[in-house]
Amino acid sequence: MQRRSLSAVIGGGWSGLWQKAKAGAHSAAVENRFVQAFVAKKWSLLLIVMAFLLGRAMILEQLSPFALAFIAVIYFTRRDILHWVGIAAFAGSLLSLSSNTGYLVTEIIVFLLIQKALEKFERSDLSLAPLLVFSSTLLVQLFAELVVSNLSWYTLMMVSVEALLSLVLTLIFIQAIPVFTLTRKNYHLKHEEIICLIILLASVMTGTVSWVVGPITVEHVLSRYLILLFALVGGAPFGASVGVITGLILSLANSNAVYQMSLLAFSGMLAGLLKDGNRLAVAFGMLLGSSILAFYMGSGADVINSTWESLAAVALFLLTPRSLILTLAKYVPGTQENLKSQQDYAKRVRDVTAGRVEQFSEVFRQLARSFKQLTTDDAVSRKEEEVGHFMNAVAQKACDSCWKKSQCWDQKFYQTYTYMTDMMTQIEMKESMTKKNIPPEWRKVCIRTDQVLDVMKQQYGLYKNDLHWKKQIMDSRHLVADQLSGVSQVMEDLAKEIKREGQELFIQEEQIRNALEELGLSIHTIDIISLDEGNIEIEIIHQYTKGFDECRKIIAPLLSEIIGENVAVMREEMHARGEGYSTVVFGSAKEYEVETGVAGAAKGGDLFSGDSFSTVELGNGKYAVALSDGMGNGERARAESQTALSILQQLLQSGMDEKLAIKSLNSVLMLRSSDEMYATVDMALIDMYNANTTFMKIGSTPSFIKRGTEVISISANNLPVGILSEIDVDLVSIPLQSGDILVMMTDGIYDAPGHAVNKEMWMKRMIQEIDTTMPQDFADCLLERIFRHHHGEIQDDMTVVVARVEKRQPEWATFRWPGITRMERPKTVS
Repeated sequence: MQRRSLSAVIGGGWSGLWQKAKAGAHSAAVENRFVQAFVAKKWSLLLIVMAFLLGRAMILEQLSPFALAFIAVIYFTRRDILHWVGIAAFAGSLLSLSSNTGYLVTEIIVFLLIQKALEKFERSDLSLAPLLVFSSTLLVQLFAELVVSNLSWYTLMMVSVEALLSLVLTLIFIQAIPVFTLTRKNYHLKHEEIICLIILLASVMTGTVSWVVGPITVEHVLSRYLILLFALVGGAPFGASVGVITGLILSLANSNAVYQMSLLAFSGMLAGLLKDGNRLAVAFGMLLGSSILAFYMGSGADVINSTWESLAAVALFLLTPRSLILTLAKYVPGTQENLKSQQDYAKRVRDVTAGRVEQFSEVFRQLARSFKQLTTDDAVSRKEEEVGHFMNAVAQKACDSCWKKSQCWDQKFYQTYTYMTDMMTQIEMKESMTKKNIPPEWRKVCIRTDQVLDVMKQQYGLYKNDLHWKKQIMDSRHLVADQLSGVSQVMEDLAKEIKREGQELFIQEEQIRNALEELGLSIHTIDIISLDEGNIEIEIIHQYTKGFDECRKIIAPLLSEIIGENVAVMREEMHARGEGYSTVVFGSAKEYEVETGVAGAAKGGDLFSGDSFSTVELGNGKYAVALSDGMGNGERARAESQTALSILQQLLQSGMDEKLAIKSLNSVLMLRSSDEMYATVDMALIDMYNANTTFMKIGSTPSFIKRGTEVISISANNLPVGILSEIDVDLVSIPLQSGDILVMMTDGIYDAPGHAVNKEMWMKRMIQEIDTTMPQDFADCLLERIFRHHHGEIQDDMTVVVARVEKRQPEWATFRWPGITRMERPKTVS
């Protein structure tokens, strides 16, 4: 990212700044590599120490399944330190309570031989490591027992148990070791992976069995220290789990420490219950738990020794750097650090995505500018160039074979060029010019006047045709430039939306959660997607009671009071397990509601009508009522009108400007077919928040608004889409009022009274006489009157769409709860 920003600086000409930044970037890269190398060496040293302890670790005083499993996983994950890990495991086995060095060395050799053989056949993979460890352990142990002639059912069972333990431990180490090898990039571990990590650490601690410092046993100190760490990070569940696992593994390593399992589990649970305090509270919980069970299970000396061990663990715990605890917390699911790391990662992904979208937006914007530059070059120079080509073509065809060519074009160039230009002007003014219309002075100059006239008329026809197609190309470029600009604007809005979703809204979510829980509601999760005015979107998962409808009666009114804007239930989904949790999406309640009704009939009572209609909410707070009349009648006209409405609806839903959407629709319809197919478009976009309505009328009949006893007419004079390559779009904006009835119709209804009658006045009177305010009844009544006027004959496709705008009445009033304050909305991302 740094180099990319510096390249922009280079493009601006800041060469000096570039040199400084380059040097700074190089030093930062060197420093970063040094830090990474230091961290890698630190983790490598830790893995070598773990190998030493695992080489010494044993179970039941005779089984040692840890070392080979650890070395096998290191072979696949960190082969660069494999020899150091092998030496450390060998040294640990030399210091073990039972001499097993020969077995370990032989098992490692057998494992490497089998692995090299598999690599020859390209079958080597980490997933085969458990089977390789199992096979190596089983073969070596069986061969050793056969050599000493000591094979019995007991020894066979113990050999099988050790081989199976090696297989299981290999599977566990595969999950846990990547945490220490820097191959795990994301800070998110599953609960199973956390358990595998705890088993690995507990297995390492078994390597300290029989290490004593005065009255203190080292493995007891380390196990309690591990419990303190996980209890502080994960709470009581993790504290108890770590206690059970470490106690179990330590009791397997030392049969005299069976009581440690219950002591550690109880201590971890008490320590985890006090995690909301601080380190001292967690330490106090562990001390309390270990002391209680030590008094119950042991003698006075055991109690004193256990207390010293607990105090040593607490001392190590208090000296532990905060950075280590925060790093561990990032891996544990459910912790605030883990959630924050995931949110930081999601925020980085959103920022990168928004940046990419902005780059694409800028690319489309630059393309639009380049197309516009191509079409806005100097028109005068282009005109002179085209005239020059025209003159050259005429001179080549008419004058090349003339014996006076040198006299006309070399000696009298300007005079000849002027006469040719004058003749071209006359032909342009009068294409039917004949030889009789040639000026007398031109006949005196040119001996091939008739031939020049014929060639010039022929070339002018080609020139005129060329101008026509050049204009078509220019118009197409203009349209492409406008469409690219519209796409760029849509992508820029999308980038802003992505950035807006990345805002931190934790404070607002907690405020809503506290307010709802004070009312006794059981809230599982709250996700605030948007808090923009008029575009609120909040998703809540809560526990519901069948028949109570808490989301509409309690949650929505309370959210309206907290946010300061009417909030309603947009979508509700019950979970499949009967009475339980439901997911409810709350959004901004619209200030106005639109109710629609449609009535129509096909020409002659046919099955298919050429008219199409659409009533849909666009998703941006606007409601679209649209009507289209395809050319002619029948199925093909219906397909044309449906296509026009579908394309226009999708363009508007994508966020494209209304005028640009109409122009894009016009170009699509022109390119779909070479036939003369066009369609009228009559659309009303009603803003659901303030009832402002924008009318787009493309070749359609007038629409009418009935407001009480008054009828208002809305009309425009645009041609239908699909006829001309360039159309003028006139948008008419009118604010509607509550109770207004909008009537939109096709020409089959509007032309019903005939040509001898003032159609607009006749339709106004017809609409005034209809008393009903229900949209469907209104549409049916108007269509019925048209039928009666024509005595039941249907002369053309007829469709009428009626929409009534009403002020929305909230289903439940807001209420104020004591202690609840108005929410402070975050600043909108610009």
